[in-house]
Amino acid sequence: MSLALLIADDEPLALARLRRLLTQCNEPPIASVREAASSTEALALACAHPFDAALLDIHMPGMDGLALTAALRQLPRPPAIIFVTAHSEHAVDAFELDAVDYLTKPVRAERLQAALLKVQRARQAASAPAAPAAEQWLRITERGRVLRVPVREVLYFKSELKYITVRTATASYLLDGSLGQLEAQYGEQFLRIHRNALVARHAMRELVRSSPLAEVDGWAVRLHGLPDEELPVSRRQLAKVRAAISAPESPR
Repeated sequence: MSLALLIADDEPLALARLRRLLTQCNEPPIASVREAASSTEALALACAHPFDAALLDIHMPGMDGLALTAALRQLPRPPAIIFVTAHSEHAVDAFELDAVDYLTKPVRAERLQAALLKVQRARQAASAPAAPAAEQWLRITERGRVLRVPVREVLYFKSELKYITVRTATASYLLDGSLGQLEAQYGEQFLRIHRNALVARHAMRELVRSSPLAEVDGWAVRLHGLPDEELPVSRRQLAKVRAAISAPESPR
């Protein structure tokens, strides 16, 4: 599977170096590369052409890379995001936006290639036909052992920096991946309630006014099996969550 890439940086030398590094990546194959010297130009290109991944600088004039990522996520087919920046302090914000990777300059070709391979795996997983729900498993590596956790037992996925917390009624696990990839694979079973959380539709018990520690929006979801936890609901997702909880329950 070859990738269509968008690269955006306001420094011409940085763009030229990134373009040169891409020619040194043997895998995955790259179908095309388009360049943008600003976030505005990058957004216009992304609206006109579908991209598999966008490699973005963070500090650009006007709209920065983080704001650009939020705008790109509104597209019908948003690209995977790889940040390429000289500033390491934005890593937490980047992974909360579900970035595939965060590369600090100067970038090595091997590191760039590893990030692109993550994008390729995510795209392949998204295009693969879904297996029957009873046969869906998550492969978890934990303390030197490998576990298989049934997807039907998962109550929520929550992004935690570079990892995903996988929560069942009885345990928590860490999974290496991205919420975007999980949403592409299991979108029929899980609903995004926040930029950092996917919740099992069958597990949603009620939508409530949340505790003072929650977001300004003041709404949270309570789940069957986790009576003491509340997961914040963003303003953007509130209508979808309310509709999902009001909908008649379908057989699992």
